[in-house]
Amino acid sequence: MGFIEEIESRLSSELPGEEVHLEVSPMGRIKSSEAMKSVKFYKESAVAIVLHQKDDDWYSILTQRQAYKGYHSGQVCFPGGKKSESDNDLLEAALRECEEEIGLPPEELQPLGELTPVYIPVSNHYVTPFVFYLKNEIELTLDAYEVKEAFSFNLIDLINPNNFTKGEIQISPSKQLSDIPYFLLNRKIVWGATALMLNELRYILQAIDLDINK
Repeated sequence: MGFIEEIESRLSSELPGEEVHLEVSPMGRIKSSEAMKSVKFYKESAVAIVLHQKDDDWYSILTQRQAYKGYHSGQVCFPGGKKSESDNDLLEAALRECEEEIGLPPEELQPLGELTPVYIPVSNHYVTPFVFYLKNEIELTLDAYEVKEAFSFNLIDLINPNNFTKGEIQISPSKQLSDIPYFLLNRKIVWGATALMLNELRYILQAIDLDINK
């Protein structure tokens, strides 16, 4: 079975789930399913975790948001956003946002499955992560209004324990958080909801024995 088939099979089976979210949750955040019990109104959102191959290695794509007056200014994340009225479902929202933000056309993205949804209390978004396989290498075209930078990271780096740590996170010029779990990928700090999604993906990659020593 090839890599993509392995990923698709794992995504259709029991997922690592919220237990592995807790390993990287900042500031004692509770499970999303528990938090949602007390949330009456929330914004449905979706992100695209795009897997692609280069030479013999596998990669995924992250973006860095532009600076703005908001909770997630400048953060590193997967392409995605809020479901709009024009979207039939969250899968369509993920595909639309991916095309708008980094220029990947939906017909080039093969859906493989979903990871466990994540609730983000600070912005009241309930986010479903969709995993896709990018069939052909395509040059990214960034929406300069939303995206400052986009980059691919090697999936080997995600399962390397040296790239997971805790430390201080500067979330604004005047506010800093301490002892926050994060991944360091391509010299970028990735924390918060995106780190929760990455950690679940990390467990799946470890289960299919992605070779860290290759």
